[in-house]
Amino acid sequence: MNTGQMLITIGAMVLLGLVVLRVSTGFLTTNTVMLETKFDVLAVSLGTSVIEEATGKAFDQNTDTAAVSLVSSLSTIGKDGETYPDFNDFDDYDGFTKIDSTLPSAIFKIECQVGYINPSNPEVLNATKTWHKRLNVQVTSPSMTDTIKLSTIYSYFYFR
Repeated sequence: MNTGQMLITIGAMVLLGLVVLRVSTGFLTTNTVMLETKFDVLAVSLGTSVIEEATGKAFDQNTDTAAVSLVSSLSTIGKDGETYPDFNDFDDYDGFTKIDSTLPSAIFKIECQVGYINPSNPEVLNATKTWHKRLNVQVTSPSMTDTIKLSTIYSYFYFR
């Protein structure tokens, strides 16, 4: 083999090595994106489950068994002695934290916050009683790069 053929062979090997490296990097990137997407979808599902569970409860401790017509008759935000999963009203989820490790590949932490809101500024939770409450759910995991944040507003309507 002469020098020209040797240089062509070395050049071909370098090109082949670069192509193999590029294809391998593409496969690894695709796999990473697929796993991140899978964990994000699972986190949204867990957060949505908590929201659906909470909105299936009574608006307030005092509206659980009777109608309330005055805002002052509503209870304060928080648990009234209940423990999960025996919450009986929406605001029992305030301060609720749950670790979900049903999947062997990821551990999710679910954190909830509930507060009264003013309809003119629904982003701000406050302690002033109104007919509207907001639940913020945050789902995190060491396996995810993002934090999933979900929220819902639950309102009480009293008709005479």
